[in-house]
This record gives sequence, C-alpha cells and structure tokens, in this order.
Amino acid sequence: MSIIIPKGYKSVLDPRMTERAIKFVKDSFERELASELRLSRVTSPRFVKANSGINDDLNGIERPVRFNVGNMNEQSMEIVQSLAKWKRMALADLGFCPGTGIYTDMDAIRPDDDIDNIHSIYVDQWDWERVMAPEERNLDFLKKIASGVYEVIKRTEFLVSQNYPSCAQALPEHIKFIHAEEAREMLPNLSPVEREKKLAKQFGAIFIIGIGMPLSDGVMHGGRAPDYDDWSTKNADGFYGLNGDIIVWDSVRQDSLELSSMGIRVSPQSLLEQLKIRNCEKRAELYWHQRLLAGEYPQTIGGGIGQSRICMFLLKKAHIGEVQASVWPEEDRNAAKKAGINLM
Repeated sequence: MSIIIPKGYKSVLDPRMTERAIKFVKDSFERELASELRLSRVTSPRFVKANSGINDDLNGIERPVRFNVGNMNEQSMEIVQSLAKWKRMALADLGFCPGTGIYTDMDAIRPDDDIDNIHSIYVDQWDWERVMAPEERNLDFLKKIASGVYEVIKRTEFLVSQNYPSCAQALPEHIKFIHAEEAREMLPNLSPVEREKKLAKQFGAIFIIGIGMPLSDGVMHGGRAPDYDDWSTKNADGFYGLNGDIIVWDSVRQDSLELSSMGIRVSPQSLLEQLKIRNCEKRAELYWHQRLLAGEYPQTIGGGIGQSRICMFLLKKAHIGEVQASVWPEEDRNAAKKAGINLM
C-alpha cells in the first residue's frame, strides 16, 4: 500500500466544497501568474510527433505514451510528458518580445510515475515560458523570476484563506534560496530528498538551485533532461546551474512538497555541453535541436507549476487524489475510504 494517512487527518472541506475551491484556486492562480510574469494564454498540444525532439524526455527513462494515426499512414504520436521544449518553439513562431511570454494548461500521462500521496500517472500543470534579454542570463534574474512565482503562490494562498477560512495561511514572507551544493555541505549525511525535507521544515519555503548537474560527491540533487534547463553553466555564486525547484513545507503530511520546477533555458553552447555530459549527442540531429542550434529560438526562462499540487497544498489535503481524478491502487482506495478520505 502506497498511501500514507496522517494521524488524525480530516479534510477541512467536504467533497462538494472542495470542487468549488479547486476552481477558485485555479482561476485565482492563473490570473495572478499571468499578471506577475506578463504572460498570455495560448493553446497547446496534447500530443506531438514521435522522434521530433519536441516532447520532454524528463529523466530519459520514462516511457511516453504512443499511438499511431490511421489516416496519416500510421504516423507515430506521443502524449506530451511536459511542454518544456514546445513552449520555446511557440515563442519563436508567435514572435514574442523580451519581457513577455506564454502560459498554458498542460495535461500529461506518465505511466512510469510513482502512485502515492503526491504522485499520479496523470500530470496537470501550468506550463509557462518567457522571452529574456541577453543580459538577463544570470543567477539574479533566475532568483527574481522565482521570487515572482512564489509571490503568486502567496497571493493565491491569501485569497483562498479569505474565501475558505479553514484553509489558514502558512507560507513564510520570503523564500530561501539554497544551492544544491550548499545543501550537501550543510547536510552531508542526508540524501537529496532528506535534505529537502529538513530545509523545507526549517525555512517553510525554499528554492533549490542547480538541479541536474552532479555535485562534488558525484550525485545529482535531482534529474533534469539535457535539452531545456541550463544546469551546466557556472553561476555568480561559483556553483553550477541556472535552474531550480520551489519546495514548501506541507504541514498536513509533515513533509516537503515540490510545487514548481523552472530554469533559464539552454543556449546552443550549453545544449551541446549537456548532451555530451549525458552521452546523447545524437539528439542534436533532431528537428527541435537543429532549430535551436541554428539560432531560431529566443533565449527564454520557463517552468511548470503543478495544478493539483497547488490545490492540494492550499486546500490542506493529505492526498493528491482528493483534488485530481486519476487511477489509484485498489488497496489505497479502500484504505482512504476507511479513513474518510475521498479519492476522486
């Protein structure tokens, strides 16, 4: 059984009120995000051509869901795993200028994902991407944008608490920035996951910088594909990486909870370097990568923000299935029902 039921847990909102609150959270967050980052909503694909390089390869081991289209000579398509690379292509094709960008609803199926209190094979997130000026390709700009996303989360938390008083505010005023190498130095005897838990509990909200590049002990803090975030460039602090994750302390589960991953995207130079590090240089021959190497894409910053995780966190839920309709192991459903937890 993968479900964990917090001792004494009882949802502060009944199922019908939860449904109304989910819509309120999503409407509020989307509006605040668009305003904070100057983003326009766009329509995005649910599937893309296989072997085009457009789909997100995540950690490189997850299997995309594939199907063939009968009326297109059985051409193979893939359900998107995220829109990390598609968004940058869209910004180029739509002609967005620096300081503006796009966001969209991303619905993915990841059959190899874990299924537990915070994971599901169905992934729903706000995918966003913004064009940068050349001089903004630095750590300070990454922190500025990450702080803006955190402010959106805080403002949404405030609005939720005003409309649903049982969902009290909990986030600290500011987010704490910590590089993954600094976290390793501070807590050398803990695993990356254990470090996140310890630091999230201590500070309430953290932004871990440098996801994807092996640390000084040879271990990565977390996985990143080589062809969207730049995790190999040395930043102003002397560490590697221009990307990171927003992680908060979830008082209901008494554990850390990642709400968003984001980063400054690869340049042609860092793309080639990261493909070399990951031993997948052949990927440079794919359609998407060829366009980037030819200079057709603008320099951008972007990320994904989990919709169900935002709802779960702000509505004080113990399981993602309380705010998202997906599939769950039968033993988990039975245990949840016995504990009075309503899994959709």
